[in-house]
Amino acid sequence: MNDAIIERLSRITEEEREILAGRRSIDRSIYMDGSRDVISGEKLLEKDKLIAVRPHTRFIPFPEHTHDYVEIVYMCQGTTRHNVDGNEILLRPGELLLLGQNARQSIEAAGEQDLAVNFIVRPEFLGGILHFLGDEETPLRRFVLGALRGDGGMDYLLYRVTDYLPVQNLVENLIWTLIQDTPNKRGILQLTMGLLFAQLLSHTDLLCAADEEQEITVRTLRYVEERYREGSLTELAEELNYEVSGLSRFILRNTGRSYTELVQEKRLSQAAWLLRNTRERVEDIGREVGYENISYFHRIFLQRFGMTPKKYRDCK
Repeated sequence: MNDAIIERLSRITEEEREILAGRRSIDRSIYMDGSRDVISGEKLLEKDKLIAVRPHTRFIPFPEHTHDYVEIVYMCQGTTRHNVDGNEILLRPGELLLLGQNARQSIEAAGEQDLAVNFIVRPEFLGGILHFLGDEETPLRRFVLGALRGDGGMDYLLYRVTDYLPVQNLVENLIWTLIQDTPNKRGILQLTMGLLFAQLLSHTDLLCAADEEQEITVRTLRYVEERYREGSLTELAEELNYEVSGLSRFILRNTGRSYTELVQEKRLSQAAWLLRNTRERVEDIGREVGYENISYFHRIFLQRFGMTPKKYRDCK
């Protein structure tokens, strides 16, 4: 990470000076209203701001809490230990932890060289980047939709992206834009966050599941992403050591869509991308995404997009 950012984040804050001077618990007035263990965005965000960044407070444990906003924790250097919904997480340099409003989190005391930043994000900010996520069912899209609705579709996501340079560059750009007085800051931030989420969207292989149920959901969505042309529910069930009927019910319960619907959404999304970005024949695109019956491809494309593949290409 840029040396200037590291130097800025390494500075001892006034809060940390009080802790080093003997304070034994966090100053709740900085974070919370009254006795509720809910960190308030009103406390941490300037008026009318939808996003901010602040260094994680070191030298003291942070007790269990939730947030009334979305928090994204990025580990710049060193490590921090978190407990999220009863799961122990060691966050290492370059990794991202996304926390929804319903996630319950506590954090062990960090040392002086353990530098993490917390992005404080109002849900409505994420509404401005929803178009980057498309219509396909993915863990990240479920997380964002849950944050927007406030119902916690997925309470948290952990991305082990230390060695993935595009993500590191985008996060550094977000931090830099937020700590500098950058013109057109909001537009830059929404575009950069959208690009970051688009990168994460393409790498479910770098997503760590929170529990067995999320693991099966992630593996299912990853299978659809990679095998939408020729995969089958039977093959997936064999890989997951599930009965086909049981896995079918699990997928519907945990994604809101059947396996067939997930595959169809992926195929049509890919077909739309090919129509926009290539000059391949419509019939070839249909076959390429998995439809041997081209008449059926035309019919379901029309149902999904409200126009034929040819008209879709001409409009784009």
